[in-house]
Amino acid sequence: MSKILFLRHGPTDWNAAGRIQGHTDTSLSLEGETLVRSWCIPPQYAGWHCYASPLQRARQTAVLLGCSDPEPVSALQEMNWGAWEGLTLGALRQQNPAGLQSNEVRGLDFRPPEGESPREARERLAHWLFSRISDELPAIAVCHKGLLRAALSLATDWDMTCDPPVKLQDHCAHCYRVSDNRLEVDVLNIPLATHPTE
Repeated sequence: MSKILFLRHGPTDWNAAGRIQGHTDTSLSLEGETLVRSWCIPPQYAGWHCYASPLQRARQTAVLLGCSDPEPVSALQEMNWGAWEGLTLGALRQQNPAGLQSNEVRGLDFRPPEGESPREARERLAHWLFSRISDELPAIAVCHKGLLRAALSLATDWDMTCDPPVKLQDHCAHCYRVSDNRLEVDVLNIPLATHPTE
């Protein structure tokens, strides 16, 4: 059994505007860079190998956290939101409220037009975890909100048709145990903000 620590990238201008990012390659905002500089990997996880989504907001976060050369992993990319990338949920609800609502209740099988479902994002994460890195743990994985949700779903069998069994807090890391092709919760909501902001 070994462990993997997941954490989300710092904020971007699109986050501040409420715009859906998905695979769109946005960078950290100036405020996001300042926030990440205030974070610190807790000592018990420091020195672990670092993987990151190839999207620049995740790679920038990893570097600012002290991972000078994070290993890019495509499986850690955000869920692909297809035609909805760049829009806000408010705009989508105005355009087609009934259609969005009927899609949202599908949980893991929710799918944006030309995009992927949370189930598919969870499957690519599971494939990477169980077939690619079993001998390379413990590790840190800097990724995206959709992948944090995918990991929680994988560990708890949450089908995303209701609220998550545990609310994942912002600016926190989440540790899981990997064993026998299973992901199990170790510690969730580990605070990262331990350094004073520059």
